[in-house]
Amino acid sequence: MPPRAPCRPLPADGRFLQSIAPTPLVSVRLHEEGPTIWCKLEFLNPSGSTKDRIARYMLEKAWRLGELHPGGEVVEASSGSTSIALALASAQMGLRFTAVMPEGVTDERVLTIRAYGGDVVLVPRGEGIRSAIAKAAELARERKAFAPRQFENPDNAEAHRVWTGQEILSQIPGGLVHGVVSGVGTGGTVVGLYQAFAEAGCPVTPFVAKPIAGLGSDMECCSFSSRVPGVVDGLSTLYRQADLPGLVELNVSDEVAMSTARALIRRGFPVGPSSGLNYAAAVEASRQLGPSAQVVTVFPDRMERYFSTELIQPKR
Repeated sequence: MPPRAPCRPLPADGRFLQSIAPTPLVSVRLHEEGPTIWCKLEFLNPSGSTKDRIARYMLEKAWRLGELHPGGEVVEASSGSTSIALALASAQMGLRFTAVMPEGVTDERVLTIRAYGGDVVLVPRGEGIRSAIAKAAELARERKAFAPRQFENPDNAEAHRVWTGQEILSQIPGGLVHGVVSGVGTGGTVVGLYQAFAEAGCPVTPFVAKPIAGLGSDMECCSFSSRVPGVVDGLSTLYRQADLPGLVELNVSDEVAMSTARALIRRGFPVGPSSGLNYAAAVEASRQLGPSAQVVTVFPDRMERYFSTELIQPKR
């Protein structure tokens, strides 16, 4: 037998990540004539997004395997939520963190990462997230740092398969999911959740939500739409190589995504644009699957990181 990989205990002092309760799964119906959608309130995670799931899962696994040590460094390319989540998790674990991001990301994101003690390296805006990925790989090699590689690391999806998905199955009536809806950044959410539900025996259809706008020069990080950040085209190896039988792609105009997000905020859900995208797509998925179907989506992040954007300050 090959020798077993080292298994190092996780740091305990001052950490709260391991004691966090499951985020709520709530039924949301925005319009009287519309369907009810089951929404996972991932904005209630510690850093304010679902990316806390993958940050904790990947860093803790690397620590157990001896790939991370006290005072070690983590380097990742991300336009926002993953970098914020990794900055928080690194602070909890006594690690240094560097985010590589395209110029033009909101000040709220940069300031949040720095507040947790992380560093931010910006690449030219026109080069986008692909350039950030290349720069992060270069820095990780030079510094001998751990690189989570969220766009290709299967542990990204695995975090949602073994964690988020199991929470939803225990929360939804009857433990039954007929449709799962998510936008695609890395693809980890939709891939992992689909795997969890399918393995549990649910007759589940995966739906991918795409914000559609005129593809001009002001796109953030290869996004389909400059107004709904983080949902990108053809970037994730993890998503492209996933087995998602019966996959349905749903186009949602960015106007609908933004107006839906504002409607959710007025209902007391402090969410970002991608939650509006996911909810609007989930309504269409429910219509396709029928009135008895239980459709699940995710509210990925909080509105505070979008205060300087048109979500909160619409253009006049």
